[in-house]
Amino acid sequence: MGDAARDPSPWLVVIDPQAIFAASDSEWGSPFFDAAFANIRRLAAAAEDRVLVTRWLPTADRTTSWGDYFAAWPFADRPADDALFDLVPEAAGLSPHPTIDLPTFGKWGSAIERIVGGRPVVLAGVSTDCCVISTALAGADAGARITVAVDACAGSTAENHAAAVRVMGLYPPQIALADTSDCVEVLRG
Repeated sequence: MGDAARDPSPWLVVIDPQAIFAASDSEWGSPFFDAAFANIRRLAAAAEDRVLVTRWLPTADRTTSWGDYFAAWPFADRPADDALFDLVPEAAGLSPHPTIDLPTFGKWGSAIERIVGGRPVVLAGVSTDCCVISTALAGADAGARITVAVDACAGSTAENHAAAVRVMGLYPPQIALADTSDCVEVLRG
């Protein structure tokens, strides 16, 4: 935390840039992934080495509501090392830090907090209406300062993306909404 007090530079957290959300033949593939990822690359260039990338992996515990979830989405009921859960090739070089792998929608927690400390976070990734919103709300609850780069997020549909953005917009000042150009300036300091 001492480093965070000396360095107020924001971090970029890229949520789940994985094949399962990018592939057009995946039931969870976002038709907006490519456009969002072009903006994610711009953000990562501005953030330099202050980039974290997360990955959603299926839980092995099917005794919880996750068992019901995988019954509803059997195509995703695969081992965690299945290629469907790999990062898209373009995401592999976004961060010098290890990927944060979690079996939860929301990625905010001790792994991210340990690295970013109290510094502001720019959030981008997929899916706006699932893992991004879950991460943003948990970050806000934890007291983080989150800016969501809206055009660097991809929703399952345009309507679901807009609905998630609307909900996140209800949480100022913990969550701010911005476009990639504004977030690039924030990340460059």
